[in-house]
Amino acid sequence: MKKVSKYLITNYKKQLKNSPNKIALEYKDRGSYEAEIKVAGDLIISNMHTNIFDFDKDHSIWKIPYVENNEMNSYCGIINIYNFLSDSFKYDRLNDVGYLIGRIFINKDNHYFVEGKRQLGFLYNDFGNAIIDTKAIKNIIQSAILYTLDFDLLVPPYENMQVASVAQMKQRINKSKIQTGKRLGFKFYSDEKLK
Repeated sequence: MKKVSKYLITNYKKQLKNSPNKIALEYKDRGSYEAEIKVAGDLIISNMHTNIFDFDKDHSIWKIPYVENNEMNSYCGIINIYNFLSDSFKYDRLNDVGYLIGRIFINKDNHYFVEGKRQLGFLYNDFGNAIIDTKAIKNIIQSAILYTLDFDLLVPPYENMQVASVAQMKQRINKSKIQTGKRLGFKFYSDEKLK
């Protein structure tokens, strides 16, 4: 994933080199198990867990013949993909939140599937047949980038912001610590009153 991420960012920079609109594009290796892609105001952080996991018996994976025929095929490593605002890290806003947008599950035979938001959740779900390779990784990363670019920043709920202590306000003034993030499914209370 790191090699493909680095390649994609380098390639995007070349393609956009002469574009009048400058877009922030960066790749950063964050250690043995983590990498970061910055696209415009978004950070996509991929993090591989160091353990292997099995699935709850109610999970749909148990209905796939590939797993039904060999339970060992259900054991998978996980790579989590998170979306954060790049300003959250730039300005050290520790209260800001990021969102898990996808989880890549890969087993001992390199079969994989992805649980995730929108296209990440339905394009990559043929666990019995799909084998992880450079092309699959490239497609997953590009889908994650497209998803984050289409995922707009929304204001935090009014109810979460209406009370603040003096200490919190001093922190906010000193470090811009008002919590921000890309909210999913947020509905403003007064909107429901209008219906």
